[in-house]
Amino acid sequence: MHAFTRLTAVAAPLDLPNVDTDRIIPARFLRKPRGAPGYATFLFHDVRFNADGTERPEFVLNRAPYRGAKILVVAENFGCGSSREMAVWALDANGVRVVIAPSLGDIFHQNCFKNGVLPVLLPGEVVADMRAQLHAMPGATMTVDLEAQTVTPPSGAAQRFEIDPFRKQMLLTGRDEIALTLGEEAAIAAFEARHAAEMPWLVV
Repeated sequence: MHAFTRLTAVAAPLDLPNVDTDRIIPARFLRKPRGAPGYATFLFHDVRFNADGTERPEFVLNRAPYRGAKILVVAENFGCGSSREMAVWALDANGVRVVIAPSLGDIFHQNCFKNGVLPVLLPGEVVADMRAQLHAMPGATMTVDLEAQTVTPPSGAAQRFEIDPFRKQMLLTGRDEIALTLGEEAAIAAFEARHAAEMPWLVV
């Protein structure tokens, strides 16, 4: 998992509420392994592309100012629906590192942390204002500072966000729960050796 500390990048606004994970990545792509060729094209596939594979010019990520955006500023209940982790994989494959929203689907929210994408929750009116700024200034950048827990939109008015301290540390160091456990491998091995020596009857 890539560490996240501070990012200044182009941000794209997505105004539609209740975007479920099937819209983020349609179910027919779920059998594809992460990193499969063309995985990035699965993101928002059915609203991003026509049936013949050509881009829909009206979709925000197909518009030149927002192409390659690494920050998404979305509406309420983004990532609702099924619990597919592949929705975050598709975002990551497109270089998206931050999703800013008034609310997120619970499991999607947790999957973001497990895959190096920072989910930022802010009040609805604040997020709506950020989206309005991005519509008014296509291609504008935003800065997200995880250490300081701030988001700075084009207006320059920084907004502080809250985050679980454990999740914050995992993102700052680029580790998930498995990597955290492996970091204690020497201590675990020492415990198991001591356990085997002290209670050999329990060792199979």
